[in-house]
Amino acid sequence: MQVEKSEEDEEKMKKRCDWAGKEQIYIDYHDQEWGVPVHDDQKLFEFLLLEGAQAGLSWITILKKRENYRQAFDHFDPIKIACYDEQKIQDLLANEGIIRNRKKIEAAIENAKAFLAVQKEFGSFDRYIWQFVGGKPKKNAWKNLKDVPATSPESDAMSRDLKKRGFKFVGSTICYAFMQAVGMVNDHGTDCFRYNEIEP
Repeated sequence: MQVEKSEEDEEKMKKRCDWAGKEQIYIDYHDQEWGVPVHDDQKLFEFLLLEGAQAGLSWITILKKRENYRQAFDHFDPIKIACYDEQKIQDLLANEGIIRNRKKIEAAIENAKAFLAVQKEFGSFDRYIWQFVGGKPKKNAWKNLKDVPATSPESDAMSRDLKKRGFKFVGSTICYAFMQAVGMVNDHGTDCFRYNEIEP
C-alpha cells in the first residue's frame, strides 16, 4: 500500500538554492520573495535601504531585523525618511532592533532624497531602475552557487549612475544583490524548484 506524502514532506523534498539553508525565515524569503520581479516603488526603496544596511553583514541578519526596520523607518516611506533630522538619527542610533551605524542611517536619508528626485524625473523609480536590464528580467542558468557572480556589467552601470545621483552604499556588489532580490535577474539555480516558477 502506497502512503501519500504529506504537504510537509513535499516541502522538505523540494530542491532549493543551497544558500536558503534550514532557517524558516530564510526558506520563506527564498521561496516567496527572492527573484520575484518587483515594480512597486515603495518595495523597491525598501530593498534598496535594506541592501545598504546589509553591507558587510549577512543577509539573514537583516532579514531577522526587517520588521524592526519597517517600524523604525516609517514603513520605508521615502518622503518621511527624507525629512529625518539629527534628533531622529539619534533615536535610530539608540534603536537596538536595527544596525546602529551612523553612516548607514545617514545614507538611508540621502538615498530617500535621491529616490524622490528620480521619481520626479522619470515618473517612477521603477521606470528608472528597470532600464538597466532593458525592462525585463535576465534569466541566468547557474548550476552551482559558486558560479553566481557578485557583480555584472548591468550592476556596474547601475552603481555608477546611482552614485552620480547622490545615492550612498550602492557599490556594484550591493546593486547586484538588489537586482537578484527584486527579480531583475533570476539567479535561482537551474535545479531549484523556483527557477522555472518565477514569471518574468
